[in-house]
Amino acid sequence: MTNLVFRFATVQGRHVQWFLRRNCSVTPWQLVWLYVSLCVVSLGIGMFFWFQGATLVIPFATLELLAVGFAFLVYARHAADGEHISLRDGQLLVELESAGRLERAEFSREWVRVEPRSGNGSLIELSGRGKTIRVGRFIRPELRPLLAKEIRLALRSA
Repeated sequence: MTNLVFRFATVQGRHVQWFLRRNCSVTPWQLVWLYVSLCVVSLGIGMFFWFQGATLVIPFATLELLAVGFAFLVYARHAADGEHISLRDGQLLVELESAGRLERAEFSREWVRVEPRSGNGSLIELSGRGKTIRVGRFIRPELRPLLAKEIRLALRSA
């Protein structure tokens, strides 16, 4: 397996693994600091206008900050989402993380079927022995057939 070339996988001896993650430019902690600084600036400007006599600035600034905070919270819950596919010792292990919830499926290498769900660009369906799981959410649709091909190649070569 060491002479095979994979685009998405990491190969260490006979162990092949794929880490597919959401493309996030801001980590949750960076988002917290951004939100805190936004609150400080917005409320500071609001207080300035409050003292000038514009009493409705603070309530509207607070509503705005609450709405932005809710949007940031939704973003932060999904920032660490990802898929981890691992082939080791004849077992294919798939772990999907979404909003802190982990879904896990394990397949025996010789019983796994790898196929697109429906048509080109759809998610890749891994199934075997009554279990089914879909992967490929975090790569572009046009690259999913290449990922499916890699998984099939790894399963045959293991």
